[in-house]
Amino acid sequence: MTTSKWQPRIYAVLLIAIALALLAGGAKLALLGGSLYYLLAGIALAATALLMWQQRREALAVYAAIVAATLAWSIWEAGFDGWALLPRLSMWFAVGAWMMTPIFRRSLKPASSSLVSWRSLAMALVGGVLLGTGVHAISPVATDPRFQTGSEALPEKRLTLEPASISSEWQHWGNDQGGSRFSPLEQITPENVSGLQQIWSIPLSKSAAGKTAGLAVTPLMVGDTLYACNNINETFAIDAETGAPRWANAAEGAAGRTCRGVAYYKVPGATGACAERILTATNTAKLVAMDAATGKLCESFGDKGRVNLLEGLSKAPEGYYHVSSAPALVRGKLVVGGWVTDGQFWGEPSGVIRAFDAVTGKLSWAWDMGQPDRTGAPPPGETYTPATPNSWAPISADEKRGLVYLPTGNATPDFYGAQRRPVDDRYSSSVIALDAETGRLRWSFQTVNHDIWDYDVASQPTLLDLRAEDGTIQPALVQPTKRGEIFVLNRETGQPIHPVTEVPVPQGHIVPKEYLAKTQPFSNALPSFRGPDVREADMWGITPFDQLWCRIQLRSTRYAGTMTPPGTTTWLQSPGYVGGMNWGSGSVDPERGVAIVTTMKLTQRNQLIPRTEADRKGLKPLGGGATGLEVGANAPQQGTPYAVARNAFMSPLQLPCQAPPFGYISAVDLVTGKLVWSRPLGDQSGMLIGTPIIGGSITTRAGLVFIGGTIDKMFRALDLRTGNELWRANLPEGGHTVPATYLSRKSGRQIVVIAAGGAMGLGSAGDARLVAFALPQKPR
Repeated sequence: MTTSKWQPRIYAVLLIAIALALLAGGAKLALLGGSLYYLLAGIALAATALLMWQQRREALAVYAAIVAATLAWSIWEAGFDGWALLPRLSMWFAVGAWMMTPIFRRSLKPASSSLVSWRSLAMALVGGVLLGTGVHAISPVATDPRFQTGSEALPEKRLTLEPASISSEWQHWGNDQGGSRFSPLEQITPENVSGLQQIWSIPLSKSAAGKTAGLAVTPLMVGDTLYACNNINETFAIDAETGAPRWANAAEGAAGRTCRGVAYYKVPGATGACAERILTATNTAKLVAMDAATGKLCESFGDKGRVNLLEGLSKAPEGYYHVSSAPALVRGKLVVGGWVTDGQFWGEPSGVIRAFDAVTGKLSWAWDMGQPDRTGAPPPGETYTPATPNSWAPISADEKRGLVYLPTGNATPDFYGAQRRPVDDRYSSSVIALDAETGRLRWSFQTVNHDIWDYDVASQPTLLDLRAEDGTIQPALVQPTKRGEIFVLNRETGQPIHPVTEVPVPQGHIVPKEYLAKTQPFSNALPSFRGPDVREADMWGITPFDQLWCRIQLRSTRYAGTMTPPGTTTWLQSPGYVGGMNWGSGSVDPERGVAIVTTMKLTQRNQLIPRTEADRKGLKPLGGGATGLEVGANAPQQGTPYAVARNAFMSPLQLPCQAPPFGYISAVDLVTGKLVWSRPLGDQSGMLIGTPIIGGSITTRAGLVFIGGTIDKMFRALDLRTGNELWRANLPEGGHTVPATYLSRKSGRQIVVIAAGGAMGLGSAGDARLVAFALPQKPR
């Protein structure tokens, strides 16, 4: 065989291999009711391979027809979205590139003069592919609920904050007690932010390796000092201007559990040691008080500086209960919820909410939803009610009104609710308002009825006053959710400011004894970030093969839209239980009445596993040392009839099956309910793809939004008016947290800081550092 014969025949072997894969997968997809494109493309490619083996020049015409048909089908199905077109077209152009070269074309025989018109066959193939796939490829384009209320330009200021309500420091996790994450500083502006430079970067760990299992902390800035914690129970005081360390305290020995922040308290009228104190809730379930100046324990607080938060809780393995978010300070009390390891067994520790005196550490009150009339500790021999919904996310408070607001999770275990008590269903996945003085319930608002999807409320309730278009002012609470819904409530009464509608949701496929809520609350007067319903046309990949695999999996998976019921057959959950909107929460411009939210689009494929099968697979509750990293793994749900398999909807190449963007940042007018702007956030390989986002933003009066959170290890400043990127800087690790900004007393310049340590859940935890940025100092 001559060299010229080898080229087309080698190509023919390659083409027949591709054709067989398309035929096999395409036939399976067609039998599932999916697109016929892959099957027809496989047939056409097999014909091309046969012609190529015969060195027939007509093979080029048939292949060109396939490419033309594929291009038309791709645009028909996906429009002109570059990321969506990539897997549909890239292989065909890559494989066909060598065919176009003169050296290859010379290896083919002249076109046949037989009666069979290969050109006619090529045209027939084009029509066949388009006609055969048209019915299956096209379904009505799903409306993206981000745009359901329309859009508008950024509104002008509607009110001006009172000077007493704003600060140039950063004294609470969300800057203020209401969690606005808004700074009045205006030194860094959209016009000069491009000149922002890193001024220092310091380790946020005492260990030589600097490892902390990721970082989620937002530091406080009080006076001239930053206060921060890491995920191995170390607390730090740092010079806010230079980054020089002042003290470090390793309060408890533990590793691998989240610490989002600490609290600061100044004892009224006190002087000397611990007159100003830093309080942290540790990975080992201790509430610890330290002198703000020295880091030494406050001996008069609790038991020599510590309060044991495990007192009164039912027994559980070590690590099953700890506090992951900063304590909330209100009227001299520290309010804490608690994080409970997901999905292990029915009867995990209570979700009791407790308040402790910030001076003495004594219990002020406890709200145990299973014993609402008992506001103190349980009597000897009893415990707080086990298995009630917990509150692990950041807490907000209204000092003036004497209210504290807590987002709640769903009762454990997450994906089976037949054993839940009425009190569990009443308060799960809600936002609740408690009296700060007594702990008595004032009101509650539920975001998911009978939550069996793990849609616990993860975002901090954000408080602000909204001036309506008629001039009236309402005290508002903004609650983002994992479902992607945003609820705007009157924070005095819990009643919706924007209408909330109970909408019928999918039914059926439930397991014995389980039941479903017939409706779920939707905030249709505001943009929703749940995403459009998932369609076959949305499936993605790098090549047609992993995209085809994803299409088959989607067609093989039970899905009826948002809130598809769990069951023993695999079901699709969209948004997945990481969101939507997670603990990074939203920031607001309270003067304009605008919220900035970060959202994810990551779908899950889940399945309930009968207990006998779960036992056979060895699914058992974790022993001691649970770290929180187990979230997302198969969960035993012991004590119920079913375990659960929880899996991200990923291709064999471990890429999301849904097309990007995977992460967005958006601005919403909280008065009109309209979308101001929405943009993908995050790069991959230098291209804007919209990566998953863990973390949140801050907003400044100057009109800037600062945000880390993306997996590309970037820190960005965006224009509040448009969402356009104005500045970015590389971080040593992912900044999966909320930044902070303040005015330095020493230099008078505005500084922006962010913790960069990655996130263990993303497989990216690395050296932990606190990184600061400022404009260059002017020469004196």
